[in-house]
Amino acid sequence: MNMHAAPSGGVTGAIGDIASEAARRFGAKTAYTVVMPNGMYGKLTFEDVDRLSDDFAVYLRERCGLAAGDRVALQTPNCLAFPVAALGILKAGCVLVNTNPLYTADEMERQFADAGISAIVIVDMFADKLADVASRMPLKHIIVSSVSEFMPRAVGGVIRLVQRFWDRSLPPVTIPHERFAAALREGGEIRKARGVTVSGYTAGMGPDALACLQYTGGTTGVSKGAMLTHGNILANIAQGETCFAGNMRPGEEVMLTALPLYHILAFTANFLMFHKAGANNILIPNPRPISNLKRAFENHNITWMTGVNTLFNALNNEFWFAESPPKTLRGAVAGGMALQQAVAERFKAITGADVFEGYGLTETSPIVTFNAPGKARPGSIGLPMGATEVALFDDEGRSVPDGEPGELAVKGPQVMKGYWNKPEETAKAIRAGWFLTGDIATRDADGYLRIVDRKKDMILVSGFNVYPNEVEDVIARHPGVLECAVIGMPDGASGEAVAAYVVPRDGSLTADALREHCKAHLTGYKTPRSVTFRETLPKSNVGKILRKDLRAEVLAGK
Repeated sequence: MNMHAAPSGGVTGAIGDIASEAARRFGAKTAYTVVMPNGMYGKLTFEDVDRLSDDFAVYLRERCGLAAGDRVALQTPNCLAFPVAALGILKAGCVLVNTNPLYTADEMERQFADAGISAIVIVDMFADKLADVASRMPLKHIIVSSVSEFMPRAVGGVIRLVQRFWDRSLPPVTIPHERFAAALREGGEIRKARGVTVSGYTAGMGPDALACLQYTGGTTGVSKGAMLTHGNILANIAQGETCFAGNMRPGEEVMLTALPLYHILAFTANFLMFHKAGANNILIPNPRPISNLKRAFENHNITWMTGVNTLFNALNNEFWFAESPPKTLRGAVAGGMALQQAVAERFKAITGADVFEGYGLTETSPIVTFNAPGKARPGSIGLPMGATEVALFDDEGRSVPDGEPGELAVKGPQVMKGYWNKPEETAKAIRAGWFLTGDIATRDADGYLRIVDRKKDMILVSGFNVYPNEVEDVIARHPGVLECAVIGMPDGASGEAVAAYVVPRDGSLTADALREHCKAHLTGYKTPRSVTFRETLPKSNVGKILRKDLRAEVLAGK
């Protein structure tokens, strides 16, 4: 059922066209501002980003000799180099391979080998790992950027001094490489000397042309490269614009981007959609500790932000945030993991701004459903995006009635072509045109959907299904709980037992008190059999709590 109007209008053709159109509309307005924990910052205008990304596209095609469809890895945190490099790669007609800069050399090698990359743009802080990778696989074109790229000379100099002598976070790069600034200069010189028209690189590309290899988080198995086309991502941007109709002020919004831009939500929504809308994107290179966001909130009039549940929860528990909340915040968007209602309610009580929950996956560019402003229903993941069909299937592939849980399946223009070089995995995930998400959901009579849980995370207690999200939501409402995760553990009597792992606010919370709290809100078989207090819970790079890793730690006796 499609409850939103189908997307219409917007940019057609290639994703890189967004940059040139935004430069025409917004010109010298600030497009990106990178804010360091101490408040130092640098910025680029829309004209800057368009010109510099043109230069990088020319460098890749004319200097490096890359061709349309060649894969280029981009491995940087949130910084001014990211939008320039990403848009340059896409303008060149190459395929962007977003890569987590915190990856180990082994993880880098696996992803680079799988993607078959022809070039890489990597931040200098982690470029030392390339020597190990290069000893085992060819790396022909290496371009090294920095967090201080494009910052004023004095500011950038201070940052580099701190990195080199205080943090000691600038290791030497021992393999042949080109500096990003030098690559841009060379590309610009070639473009002017030869009169290169950058738009020609993508002129013959259709919407089915591959734009990104976006690797899945690997939280439930081996990471796979989702093949996202220019049409997939542009369609999702248009769908998002429809949801925000009347709430997006062109050229006026200020978007806080604490989620990493290499993550698909930040990539499509924060980066591309808000770039197209002329927003000033406030980039946070590292949101940990959460106090790294303090100066961004203090010095910039943030109007929108995205985050995962753990980010909003962390802000709720920061004294500086609660005592002096942002006065210009118009709303926040939650994705990546289930939004706990206790967290959303407290965030609104502090800021006065709603948290609009959506649902998506790497394979769907990413947004499938959303609680659009004015149509939001708390506790749900909203309605399907425009031109999107959803269905709920049981284990035999039959549709389930409204109110009954079933596996959520999706059809729509934002659904990937498949997994890179993995036809068998593609065949498992896409059946009869439906992409099977692996998530269990219910739908009410009005079409609003609610995620019950991951299919693989469901706990079977004496034949009864227990969904960790439901139990976690109840536990999170206890005032003594900071964070929590629920998993199933082997049990001789019931098959599995519900086990809760909790990070308490202080030492006053007891396991008995928490179990009594759960008994008041949950039926007996859903109540945790055990409650274990921990100082931390395992999380992904975007702050998503990893139940798989927690289960492995517990079973290993850690």
